[in-house]
Amino acid sequence: MSVTGGMKCVKYLVFFFNFIFWLCGLALIVVGIMVQVSLNKTLKITDPTASAAPIILIGVGVVIFFISFFGCCGAFKENHCMVTTFAVLLSLIVIVEIAAAIVGYVFRNKLSTIVHDSVTEMISKYEKGTPEFKETVDNLQHNLKCCGVNGSSDWKNFTSKGNSVPDSCCKNVTKGCGIGTMTDSDKVYQQSCSAAMETFLKNNILWVIVAAVVIAILQLLGIVFACCLIKGIRDGYEVM
Repeated sequence: MSVTGGMKCVKYLVFFFNFIFWLCGLALIVVGIMVQVSLNKTLKITDPTASAAPIILIGVGVVIFFISFFGCCGAFKENHCMVTTFAVLLSLIVIVEIAAAIVGYVFRNKLSTIVHDSVTEMISKYEKGTPEFKETVDNLQHNLKCCGVNGSSDWKNFTSKGNSVPDSCCKNVTKGCGIGTMTDSDKVYQQSCSAAMETFLKNNILWVIVAAVVIAILQLLGIVFACCLIKGIRDGYEVM
């Protein structure tokens, strides 16, 4: 027996919210992959906890993607078991997201240490690094408009004279522009790459938090509507 009246509206709301969740899951997968690729291209992080965030995003995205598809089918077919399973699984996802947010907040201060150690290691290995590794460091400095871990003076061992920096530190990059210009603020960026990278990550994390809050609210509404639909389907069975 099909649901009628207000429950029919709830049915379509559940279907609509599940479609939104499906899109959110797909978005999380894409964002997770983009963040992971971006980290690999711009920053060689040795601490495995730094890569945990994009991996978690991808994992949660995949789970939401399939759960929402399951919920859509359950709502469309008005299947009590499928809708109940959807509501339970979505509730578990919300709990996991809350736990992840708490863990992220607790370990937020570790970000500075991870970034500082990673940039320090990159700078120290620059001279003996492969062309691809050097390109990574150069891209980091050029894109973030920074030079060295704490400043341009970190490159004092770059040449024997101790007054040169890689060309990627230059404000206007030309071949040899970093020779003898370490402390020239008109030609070379003096900003710390560690601070620049930390600021970049914190700004992006803020948008991730906003997105997570919006998705969590949508998920809670989805759970409420799913529970209402479950009750409507059950009442329909009792009438029969």
